[in-house]
This record gives sequence, structure tokens and C-alpha cells, in this order.
Amino acid sequence: LHTTVRFLKKTGTEHWWLERHMKDPFVKAAKRQHYRCRSAFKLLEIDDKLPILRPGLSVLDCGAAPGAWSQVAVERVNALGTDPAVPTGFVLGVDLLRIAPLEGAVFLSEADIADPNTLRTIQSLLPAEKVDVILSDMAPNATGVKELDHQKLINLCLGLLKVSQSILKPKGTLLCKFWDGHESRLLQNRLKEQFQDVRTIKPQASRKDSAESYYLARLYKGK
Repeated sequence: LHTTVRFLKKTGTEHWWLERHMKDPFVKAAKRQHYRCRSAFKLLEIDDKLPILRPGLSVLDCGAAPGAWSQVAVERVNALGTDPAVPTGFVLGVDLLRIAPLEGAVFLSEADIADPNTLRTIQSLLPAEKVDVILSDMAPNATGVKELDHQKLINLCLGLLKVSQSILKPKGTLLCKFWDGHESRLLQNRLKEQFQDVRTIKPQASRKDSAESYYLARLYKGK
């Protein structure tokens, strides 16, 4: 009996998720516009409101799989050189998962951004060993325990902030996802120590029932 109840609950949840997913306007728009997933519209909205990507910039996309943010970055920094009138940018994506190839981007699949070997590889691939923009849509595997998941994501962001000290150019930008919780202020304060302008953004493409938001940190103070 207990097994049957658990099975029914699971399939009921899966059915609800699938139905919501199919009705999601951003999912439909992603298919129409050939983005790899709906998250592309989060970055598009943020960049439209507070421009962080422009032709000629170099971008590091952390937690890049399946590659939607890299798609946006390739377009906006002119990584393919499709517009000869403006500078050509560079996009490098990193993820623990495999990422399907994308024209205009370089991917490091099955690579841990926190691993010093990964950092050295990143620096060897970058045109000038440093980047103008670091994007992070990274998230840990969810446990379902809200505070634990929150803490794990904050730790990922703090680790990325440490990495940025080695590879982010002065006056550079860091955009990172976080889940709201008691450690959010700690991350915000750490970012304010390193950047002149830090603000919180929740794009429309982030579901209303999600604890997800983004910190946009601009004008890196580092040397």
C-alpha cells in the first residue's frame, strides 16, 4: 500500500511538472528561437535591462550545460564575427556535464571550475588569460532540503568569486544565480567588497514560485 501511494504521488508530480513545462511560454519561445533551454531568456532579459554583453568581450560561462547562455553570449559578443563592423568576442563554457558543441563557443565538458587544473586550462584558452564577464547559472544537485540546497549554491558562488580573482579583468562583471536564504547577505557583502556596483535581479523567466534570483556585480575592483 505504501509503495503504491509513493508511486501515485510521484507520477502525479511528474504529470504536473510536464503539464506546466509544456504550457510555459518561455519553453515555447525557446523552441521557436532555437535556444537550447528556456534559461536563455533570463540572460536576455538581464542583458537588455542592464547591458553586460557587447561585441568584442570575452565571456566565461560557468555551469554552461546545455549551452543556452553560451548561445546568447555568442550572439551578443559577436563571437562568430558575423558583424564585421564590430569587434569579435570570445565565449568559453565550463560544466561538470557534457555540453554539445556550439559554433562560436569553446566548451570544457566534465570539468570542475573549482579544480586548479581546470583554472589553468581556462587561462590557456582565453585570448588574454582573463575575461571581461563571468556568467554563472550553476546549481548543485538538489536534495529537496531548502536550507541545505541554499547553502550549497552559496558555497558554489563564493568559490566562483575566489576564482574570479585570478581571471576577471579590472572593471569586469560577474553574474551569478543564488537561491534566497540566510546566507544570501553574506554572498552579497563579499561581492560588494570586490565590485563597485552590486544589485539583485529576478528575471520574468524565473518562475514566481522559485527562490532563484541573480546577483549582478559590476566594475570589479581587482588589478
